[in-house]
Formats: sequence, C-alpha cells, structure tokens
Amino acid sequence: MSTFDVGSDGTTAINTILAEEANRIGKDIYSRTLHTSPWLDLTKQSAFADGMGYQQTTLIYDRAIANHTPSGGSLTVGADWGAVGNQFSATSLPVGQIDDAAQDVQGGRGTGGPSAADDKRSFVNFNKKLKAFSLERAVIESPRISLEDLRFAAHRQDQLRAIMDIMTQVTRNTWETRYRDEFDKVSANLLVCKSSGSAVTDTHEGSPTSGEAVGDAEITANISNAVLDKVYFRQVRAGAGSNAYGRENGRPVFALVLSSEASYQLQTEAGFRDDVRYNNAKVSDLIAPLGVEKSFRGFYHLVDDLAPRFNDDTTSSGSAIVAVEPYTVSASGIATPNGAYESATFEAAFVLHPEVCEAQIPNPLSGSNGLSFDPVNYRGKFDWKNIANEITNPDGSIGFFRGVLASATKPIKTEFGYVILFKRDSSTPAA
Repeated sequence: MSTFDVGSDGTTAINTILAEEANRIGKDIYSRTLHTSPWLDLTKQSAFADGMGYQQTTLIYDRAIANHTPSGGSLTVGADWGAVGNQFSATSLPVGQIDDAAQDVQGGRGTGGPSAADDKRSFVNFNKKLKAFSLERAVIESPRISLEDLRFAAHRQDQLRAIMDIMTQVTRNTWETRYRDEFDKVSANLLVCKSSGSAVTDTHEGSPTSGEAVGDAEITANISNAVLDKVYFRQVRAGAGSNAYGRENGRPVFALVLSSEASYQLQTEAGFRDDVRYNNAKVSDLIAPLGVEKSFRGFYHLVDDLAPRFNDDTTSSGSAIVAVEPYTVSASGIATPNGAYESATFEAAFVLHPEVCEAQIPNPLSGSNGLSFDPVNYRGKFDWKNIANEITNPDGSIGFFRGVLASATKPIKTEFGYVILFKRDSSTPAA
C-alpha cells in the first residue's frame, strides 16, 4: 500500500490514489488466489469466442470401438480378424491356380468374388451430439466510500488495505463458487451412497445437485473406499485414464475434491491406513502446489472445506435435498458463519477430470464499428468509480469499487465428471 499526502487537493488526491489502487488490485487478486483452491487451480480456462453471440454450442463425440457382424450373427464388439489370402472364395480352382478370365478388378483369386463369410470388414460408429452453453455475468460493488472520511482518518492506510483485502477475498470466493457449481451442473454422473445394496448412479447432467429428486431415504451411508474403487475403475474403462492428473505404477491417478472430514473418513477407514503409510510416489506437478503430498488408492485428495452440504427438504416430505450455505447474510449484508452448515446431514464430493468442462472468459472489448469505450476486464478486476450526481454526489466525494465477472462453461467429456452424495453422520461403509 503506497503512502500519500492529500495536500491542498483534498478529495481529488484521494480519488487519484483509489484509482491507482484499483489498477493494482487485479494483480493482488491473481497472486493471492494462486494455489488456494482446487477449483481455481484446476479449472481449465480459455477465451470466449467473440462475434458468435452469447449462446454457443460444442460438438461432442462419444467413445467409439470397432465392431463387426459375423455371417448369420449379431453385432459383435471388436475387429474381425482373418487369415491373409482368404478374403475371396477359390473353391472352383485348385490352390495356386489362377483363372485369368475370372480375375476381377480388385486382383481377386479364382472364379469367386468376395463372399459375406470371407469379407473381413469391421466398422466404427460415431455417436455425436451438440451441447449448448451460454455466457453469464455477475457485478460486485463495494460499499460507498466517503472521501471526506478518508481525508481526515487517522488510519487511512489501514482502511484502504482492509478494503482491498475484502474485495480480493470476495472475488476469490465468487470464482470458486462459480466453478464448483458449474462442474456440479455439467457432470453426467450423480452417485448416491447407500448402506445396503449397491451405490446408485443417476444421470445428472444439466441441473444442480440441490435440484435433484434425491432425499434422505436414498442417501444412507458415508463415503467409503468401496464406492471410490467402483468410480475409479469406471473412469479407467471409460477412457478417462489417458489424461488423468497423474500416474503411479502405470495406473492413472484422479482428483477427488472433498472436505477435510470426508478425507479423514476415507484415510482412517479400517483396513486402509497402510495405503497412506507406504505411499511415497511423487505427486503431479499440477497438484503439488495445492499442498498435496501423496495419493490415496488412485485419488489425490484435494481439500475443499466449503464443500456443498445439504439437508432433506421437509416441505416436500424428503423428496429432495436443499443446500445449506456455509455463511448467512444479515439484513445489513454482513456475512457470518452458518451453524446449520456444521450439522448438515449430507455432503457432496467431486471427482475432477481436466476434460469434463472448460471455463471461457470473454476478452476485454474496447470498441466496435467506429465506437470506442472503456474496456471491461471480466476476471474480477475492480475499478474505482466516482460518479457525480446532482442529488446524491454533487461534490464527487463519494465513490465505490466495481468489478464485473463473466464466464461460460463449455461442456466437453461430461461423462468423466462425478458428483458423490453421502451421509456425513453415518459410519457404515457404502457397498
């Protein structure tokens, strides 16, 4: 924080200083949010395409595998292999004798052409679909600041520093919540932990977890290594291992975002402690800055202590779950910790994969078709605004910080994304 002397200019000098601090806060936000959250570090980012409208589509091709249909049989997985030279029938001539008159244009042998039994052909069928995504934005403004108060304040520097710190924290929290919620919405798999039977996987893509028709009667078990083992091998067989966050002993390692309590539950589950004790493999360079020192049973545990928590919706007889926020806001806008969050019944964990989705942020635009205007930075850079008004601000002595955030979430391979719902107060491992 720079020091300054208001001198004879009074509020004009303070206006100038606040404008300078607004230019600096963008760098502060960037540096202070690095390696503080897996959602900020691991969410892929790119530029939202200009000139294509606010809503765009992406073309997705699903996983494909060769298949064939044997003579008289049904569709079979895999390529159809056969001995070289048997592609054409040669029953009318002795082996090795060539009938020149019967030669076809493909160089076939003998008098026969290709038959259904000998034509060894396999095929690949493509399944493609279009997924739409759109641009959304949020505007955040600070409280109105009286320059006269700063002019005569004994601790002006401390006040300005506190303002910058708060705006940085708000930006970080806003982006973190945005990326978490968007991953929740686009993930194709919702897995519910149950104490009896098998964990249930539902189609989830397109709506947030809190809007699903899932109630307390369905979520009956805590998260367990048995459930994660199933998720792990499903991911491997789906092809997610080729671009995982790390590899150990030839096996892919995926990222699991969960609360500290859930991570502790998994690592202290009976029979699994040695997996931590004897694991000394090197952590991926992408994961290490988050403070992760080792993997656990095929997953890097990335702690998110604001993980989504839920209670059953009593107004609908437990037919749905409702989110419990970690903070509440008073009528005056002051945030305080929410005690209900600590006692919430259910919680969500996420299996991250870099190919599930991508956050696209528009580039600053300074003009078009001969028109020019001040470019807007959509990543959360706060600008100082002092807007003169005949009634509310005639002397230009009241201003505020304003930041504009915008992003679109492009879905890619959403089948690699998992949302796992579990009951926090249950110690029964899910099967």
